[in-house]
Parts: sequence; structure tokens; C-alpha cells
Amino acid sequence: MAIQRPGRWPGFLTSLSSKLAILGAALILGAAIGETRIPLETVGQVLAMKVFGGSYPVDPIDQGIVWNYRFSRAIVAACCGAGLAVSGLVLQTLLRNVLADPYILGISAGASTGAVAVTIAGIGGGLVSLSAGAFVGALVAFALVIALARAAGGFAGTSTGQVILAGVAGAQLFNALTSLIIAHSANAEQARGIIFWLLGNLSGVRWPDVWLAAPVAILVLVIITAHARALDAFAFGSDAAASLGINVLKTQAILIGAAALVTAVMVSIVGAIGFVGLVVPHAARLLVGPRHGRLIPMTAITGAVFLIFADIVSRIIIPGQVLPIGVVTALVGAPAFALILVRGRGGAR
Repeated sequence: MAIQRPGRWPGFLTSLSSKLAILGAALILGAAIGETRIPLETVGQVLAMKVFGGSYPVDPIDQGIVWNYRFSRAIVAACCGAGLAVSGLVLQTLLRNVLADPYILGISAGASTGAVAVTIAGIGGGLVSLSAGAFVGALVAFALVIALARAAGGFAGTSTGQVILAGVAGAQLFNALTSLIIAHSANAEQARGIIFWLLGNLSGVRWPDVWLAAPVAILVLVIITAHARALDAFAFGSDAAASLGINVLKTQAILIGAAALVTAVMVSIVGAIGFVGLVVPHAARLLVGPRHGRLIPMTAITGAVFLIFADIVSRIIIPGQVLPIGVVTALVGAPAFALILVRGRGGAR
């Protein structure tokens, strides 16, 4: 493997610091912009009161909107964006497929099925949490995709179009199962709420969701960052990784388990949000290159900022209405998917 040239690290740290500053600004804008615009000064005063115990003459309604509604929502959006983006990065590296992401591979659909099975069908008898059901569904979906891809002969080689086709088939299967559970077990009100949630919805997010999303996102980022050098090796294939002394099966199990965990938890909170794991890793590679020591933190921060701004757009693009955030990410991600597909085809010629 190539030795990292230390002279490039100051530039990377400067870029990372600027992205962290942008993330902080995005969180503040996420708390300020919405159906009712609140001045940045008021947002700053509310945050100072809640975080540092300051005292300012802030209207209680503005205080409640900023702290209880928008700021918690922005933090969960950041955690969700970071988690899904890094999950997509891991899948793209392990599968050596630029089109891999949790949504396209059906992992998000499997997590949705698991969550709906627990909440609507009552599987688990109340002993299984929503996130645990989503995690099991995500793992089952990924196992199904691997089995289908192996049966088609596309998982081990570099021609991995079969992996995407297997993912599409798996996603359709689990979406159908989700619809079947809703049609069989949910009443009309539950069905409307679940369908809106399945499109990606941050409207019901509050502080208890932050305490679930943030620790999981941080834990998974730590796990994946600890395997950055292994991911560099997997970029050349599992045989190359094995030749460098990496325990391939153990490392794959840890990384796929981490990707499935963060996807499942985020889906259980906000529903299935597509294309974040596809688009953001490619944007981060353009910024810092392919080495995972730099790519992982940049992907996480870029994903966090992307989803915060997508949430802002979902709240203001149609006055008086809040779009599902999955609609906004799809409007960006679908053209990006097509562009990556065309570029990949051109490169294969």
C-alpha cells in the first residue's frame, strides 16, 4: 500500500475544520428556518440559555420552537445523514461497486419491514423494540441480497451489476411485505402515518430521538474509522486484503453489521431516506481522495450537512406544507445515480 504523505494532512485538517464550521452553521440555520422564521440572534440566545445556562428575554414560543422542535430535528438529521453516508461508503468499498448504498441494496426496505412488523403486526409481543426489529430486517435483507448475487455469480467478481439487480429485487420484495403488513394489520389512520414515515419524515423527531440517534452514529463512526486501513485494502479486493494479513470474514462482518445497525436505527426514527449513501461518498471522494482515513470523516460531515439542508428545503419549498425529506433527497439522488451509472458505463468501455 502507498504510504500516506504527511505534507497533505495540514490541508486536510484545514478542510475538515471548515466543514465542521459549516456543520455548525447548518445546525443553527436548521433551527432558524422553517414555517416561522426566527432571527439567528434569537436562536443563539436560546442555545446559550439551554447549553450554558444564560438568561435572555426570549419569547417562550420561540424558545420552544427552537429547542424542542427544530434544533433536535437538525441534530437527528445530521446523525442520520452522517450514518447513512458512511454506511454507503462502507458498502461501496466492500462490494467494490460505486452504485451500492443501503437504499438501493434493499437494506433500508428490510429495516422498514422489520420496524412495521414490530409496531403494526405486533411481532415480538412487545418485547422487541422498534430499532431491534429494524436491525433484524436490515440484516435479513442484506443476507438475501448476498444470496441472490452469489446465485447470479456477481458478488465475487468485479462485474457486480448483479449485486444491484439483487438489491432492487430485495427492495421490491420487502416493500411488498411492508405493504402487505400495513394492509392486513393497520387501520386507516395508522396506514396514513406509516406511508408518510416510509417516505422519510423528521416531523415527529424530539430530544428522546437524539439520545438514540447520536450514540449509535458516534459508535458506528468510531468502529468504521478504526477499520480505515482495512477499507483501503478492501478497495483492491478481499484477496488483496487477505494478503495484507486482514481477517477478511471478521472485518466484513463487523463493518456490515455496523452499516446495518446505523441504517436500521435511522430508519426506525425517520423512515427510509434514499440516495444519501450513494451521492455523498462520491462527493467526499472529489474533496479528499480515496484514502479512508480522510474519506470517512469527510463523508460523515458532508452527509450531515446535506441532510440538514434537505430538511430545510422540505419545510420551505411549498408554503404551508412539509414534504417528506425522502422526496428532496430523491430529487437530488436520482439524477446523480443516472450520472454515476453513465460514467461507470463509459469507463467500462
